Amino acid sequence: MYIYNEPDRALLAQRTEQFAGQVNRYLAGELAEDEFQQLRLRNGLYMELNAPMLRVAIPYGLLSSGQLRALARVARTYDRGYGHFTTRQNIQFNWPKLEQVPQLLADLSQVEMHAIQTSGSVVRNITSDPLAGVAADEIEDPRPWCELLRQWSTLHPEFNWLPRKFKIAVTGARNDRAAVRFHDIGLQVVDEAGPNTVFRVWVGGGLGRSPFMGQVIHERLPGTQLLNYVEAILRIYNLEGRRDNKHKARIKILVNALGIDVFKVKVDSEWALIQKVQPGLSGEIVEQMRAHFVESRYDPSAPGKSGRLTFDCDRNADFARWVAHNTTLHRVPGYRIIYASLKAPGAAPGDLGAKGMEALAGFAERYSFGEIRVSHEQNLLLAHVREADLYDLWQGLRIHRLATPNIGTLTDMICCPGADYCSLAHASSLDVASMINQRFDDLDHLYDLGDISLKMSGCINACGHHHLGHIGILGVKKRDEHWYQLTLGGAPGNDGAIGKRLGPAFAADEIVEALEQVLRAYLAWRRPRERFIDTWRRLGNTPFKEAVYGDTHHRTDTLAA
Repeated sequence: MYIYNEPDRALLAQRTEQFAGQVNRYLAGELAEDEFQQLRLRNGLYMELNAPMLRVAIPYGLLSSGQLRALARVARTYDRGYGHFTTRQNIQFNWPKLEQVPQLLADLSQVEMHAIQTSGSVVRNITSDPLAGVAADEIEDPRPWCELLRQWSTLHPEFNWLPRKFKIAVTGARNDRAAVRFHDIGLQVVDEAGPNTVFRVWVGGGLGRSPFMGQVIHERLPGTQLLNYVEAILRIYNLEGRRDNKHKARIKILVNALGIDVFKVKVDSEWALIQKVQPGLSGEIVEQMRAHFVESRYDPSAPGKSGRLTFDCDRNADFARWVAHNTTLHRVPGYRIIYASLKAPGAAPGDLGAKGMEALAGFAERYSFGEIRVSHEQNLLLAHVREADLYDLWQGLRIHRLATPNIGTLTDMICCPGADYCSLAHASSLDVASMINQRFDDLDHLYDLGDISLKMSGCINACGHHHLGHIGILGVKKRDEHWYQLTLGGAPGNDGAIGKRLGPAFAADEIVEALEQVLRAYLAWRRPRERFIDTWRRLGNTPFKEAVYGDTHHRTDTLAA
């Protein structure tokens, strides 16, 4: 992984000291609330319902074991003993005291971590494929490009005050696991021709109250021009994006207002001007960055030891079930990628306590070269585990409730913190997640339901990506009560789609029953080996709507918020 050099460390120390001064001035009454707001947002600090919330960056979802141990210390020292991993491959702490945040950030700076630009109208944390560097379908490891983008965008003076937040995702695989079509800019490697990596560029994607799938603005962008072209897009957005209405300020609104052809002409014109005064990335710079992401020292004898995996699966059905659902093939024979599920029954999705973090750091050091990944689905991964070590690792994970064999099932749901923590949320999401876990607690039934993506948001801002779930749940408020809308048919990958609302909202005590009715209809109508999303694409919303609402489906949408 990328290791900071002296200029990196000096910059981070300076920024940490600067923010400490800002906090002290605010607490002394020398900074007004509105003045402090933008300063704290650019350092990842929100003022939420119960306490400040600090969002710490995990660039492209990659952690060392030392960094995970540091996060555990933060959870134990400054919070209530746990952290919340997000869909943006970050971690959030929900209970720090404002006066302690500067020291918290100083502690994290010792392990090359920070909260810079995890909020505010700036370029946010660069996200990527959690399987980067190990996936069998990968054309090129995207992480060097992510790091180049991170360094270029961090504290960029021209883009420190954009019309709204800006999100970039990068994937190097044929199968998109980074949802690049639903970001302000999405980058997908399409060809690796020696040093000249080629990207397809998507622009104008995003969720929230006006969800859009991005559009292709460049089919074959040379990697040497990546930063120049991204700069051209950001310049046009900075100049022409709306600032009079925050709900219409995202680049998706600008792209759709102008049309992709007009927007592309503007970007290409700006790009041409940039190229006259600013050279592209040199091959030397790219290779220097690639050197930080060298291949791990895999055991050449690992394939010959994989017979133990078959033996262990034959003798232990629980282990075999975990292997089937929580591991996936590695591009190196004899190794597996394993998912540490943060979706144990009764646990808030994405939450992990300090003890669990420390345990997983230890497992990473023992089994996976000291490396941990954060997935968009709010789970953690160990990406380099020998198949011969899987049984021992599984036993350790079980002790810490990290081995629930539910990856890819209904209860592997994405869920934002909702109204229990967030001042923007309209409804609780954690309570609904708990009810769903209680109703669908039979693993055999979950496996029969098959591959289903359930995503839930507590408000229209869509932090839980409900638009992209095969089944989405959106919390809304009506008459000061929590209600919930269902959407069906969303998908984030190569077959990306935005889900369609099923009908009027359900009360909190109705939503789980409505979900069950959707699933019963699917079981009744699916063809052999047909996934939920495939059944929905074949049949559409209408039969599901009739199954759920029955004689009451004529209720007007005025019931929905």
